[in-house]
Amino acid sequence: MSVPQEPPPPYQPPPDAAYPPNPNAPQPADYAQPQGYGYSYNQQIAHIQQHDNATIVVVHQPTVAVVQRFHRAAVHTICPVCQAEIITSTRYETGSLAWIACLIICLCGCDLGCCLIPFFIDDCKDVVHSCPNCFAEVARWSRM
Repeated sequence: MSVPQEPPPPYQPPPDAAYPPNPNAPQPADYAQPQGYGYSYNQQIAHIQQHDNATIVVVHQPTVAVVQRFHRAAVHTICPVCQAEIITSTRYETGSLAWIACLIICLCGCDLGCCLIPFFIDDCKDVVHSCPNCFAEVARWSRM
């Protein structure tokens, strides 16, 4: 017959005197929020609460929001209107680059129809990204 064993005592952290505070350690107010292109950062925040002789530490992890880049090609994203996960449909619209190219061609003396060429070239037009579900405009990429 075995004798029941007592459970080990609960873990007790060492007293604070055993670990003196480091004066060179960065404090939470010293953390700067780094700025990167297309990213936003939230700094890590810890809340310490005392409840019935127990310490509860709640740590909020940093979040990273990636900003979607829209160009000529269709993009996998979430529609801000219908909240569906989609691949955008693209269409081309005449933008400022086509008008400026038309004006420059016209000023060079090619005004008998050659100045209309930029209106037929997709690389001179703006790209409009829209949702295939709700047909809402998600983004517009302007060449200028």
